[in-house]
Amino acid sequence: MTEIVLAGGMRTPFGDFGKSLRDVPLVELGRHAAVATLERAGLSAEVIDHLVWGNVLPVDQEGFLAARAVALKAGLPEASTALNVNRACGSGLQAVISAAEHIASGHSAIALAGGGENFSRAPYILTSARWGSKRGPQTMVDALDWAYRDPLSLELMGETAENLAADFGYGRAAMDDYALSSQRRAGAAARSGFLSRQIAPIEVPDGRSTRTFAADEFPRPDIAPEKIAAMKPVFRDGGIVTPANSSGVTDGAAFIVVAERGAAERAGATPRARIVDYAIAGVPPRIMGCGPVPATRKLIDRQGLKISDIDYFEVNEAFAAVNLHAEAALGVPRDAANLYGGGISLGHPPGATGVRMAITALQHLEDTGGRRAVLTLCMGGGQGLAMLIERIA
Repeated sequence: MTEIVLAGGMRTPFGDFGKSLRDVPLVELGRHAAVATLERAGLSAEVIDHLVWGNVLPVDQEGFLAARAVALKAGLPEASTALNVNRACGSGLQAVISAAEHIASGHSAIALAGGGENFSRAPYILTSARWGSKRGPQTMVDALDWAYRDPLSLELMGETAENLAADFGYGRAAMDDYALSSQRRAGAAARSGFLSRQIAPIEVPDGRSTRTFAADEFPRPDIAPEKIAAMKPVFRDGGIVTPANSSGVTDGAAFIVVAERGAAERAGATPRARIVDYAIAGVPPRIMGCGPVPATRKLIDRQGLKISDIDYFEVNEAFAAVNLHAEAALGVPRDAANLYGGGISLGHPPGATGVRMAITALQHLEDTGGRRAVLTLCMGGGQGLAMLIERIA
């Protein structure tokens, strides 16, 4: 069988909503991450034959054809191909899967897989403008609101987290405790230099000049437990999901090299891990946050493994309730998961998150000598996605 490998990746720093990256077009974020990934892998853009771009919310004029725009602006040959994919919060990891499948089918040899969001550039939409209206005020719709609502019930994603917590009995104190842990871990990862190894600093507008933006902007590593506890719920009266125990709305992009092993080696890249398998599961949309549980079970069962066989987990922190559920239902140990922060602390641009998780898992396995890592995410609309990777010693 074709051995498909990951040969390293890079990302932009993640910008807080409306702050450092708001004036940077999304395609430019993608181009920057793609070029940095090629440089880190030691590859020429000329050897890349395919690019897959994960994205939930297209923005800017190039947004609906962002994959091709990113590819050509990053220097890939015109003969290369490009694909946009959207699997909600799993879009970044789906880009990796789609690139791997393209390689497995013999249609590609070395690909770039990644994605990104610039939620700060989300437009307001006047749906009545094209055909006109008879009279009266017209209401503009926030495209970002569309991105954060379940497509069936139209509940906000935070409301589905309230449902998950209520159905399985996860309390506010436990969720806040998890959120504090995420912030502390992100702070430690930044201080140790772990995060800087995956971040490509980028020049951003600053008045009439520019400045170098080099570190994630959303983390609050020094936040006091009392401040987290004092935050009010925002999705439901009397609820327990707050801004502190939810993922951050952030901007950013990430890429990783996905290749057939022999092709990667011939091109001069070092294979760092192999993609072993992946699994996708459907779950009730109203509790979409339970998705990582059946997806991970399906994945490890396919491979004849147990949770204890996995050295490291990246479970996307869409909401703290998601991670509490993975711990309770799967037995994912907290001391082997999300050790460097996650969506709650670093932020969660869906097109980039799965790739960031893969890069983080690669670094962890190499730093610790571990063998296997599972990356898993819940997804709006009611799905879970999980991938197993294995370090190449």
